[in-house]
Amino acid sequence: MSFTPPLGRREIEQILPHREPFLLLDQVVELEPGARVVARKRVREDEWYLAGHFPGRPIMPGVLMVEAMAQAGAVAVLADEENRGKLALFAGIDDVRFKRLVVPGDELELVCELERVRGPVGRGKATATVGGSLAVRGTLTFAVTEAEA
Repeated sequence: MSFTPPLGRREIEQILPHREPFLLLDQVVELEPGARVVARKRVREDEWYLAGHFPGRPIMPGVLMVEAMAQAGAVAVLADEENRGKLALFAGIDDVRFKRLVVPGDELELVCELERVRGPVGRGKATATVGGSLAVRGTLTFAVTEAEA
């Protein structure tokens, strides 16, 4: 099966095991399996995490922005034929820097470029921007494993 962007949530769910409320991608607009991905996430006012983060001043938590970048990277990894049906797990998060707040109405553009893959372990450089303005960047390390224990 090949995946041709743009991919909506239904197609993303064919690649990732994540489901509501933890699937943090709305659309994949560019995809080079095993190499690169560009995805989008619109932050809605009714997101489950905004009620408590923070009342009266809703801000997307930084850890969820990093998770959204990781999910985008996982699409690039798991769309590769040899990794279909597997899980991509965090193995490391390095050099993460937060540059701006992300609030309801913002649309994150998530880019992950895989720079090294050796066996089941790989690294990618990831960014999330809003309207071209950098929100967060970092280096994500992942390990691919079988979905069934």
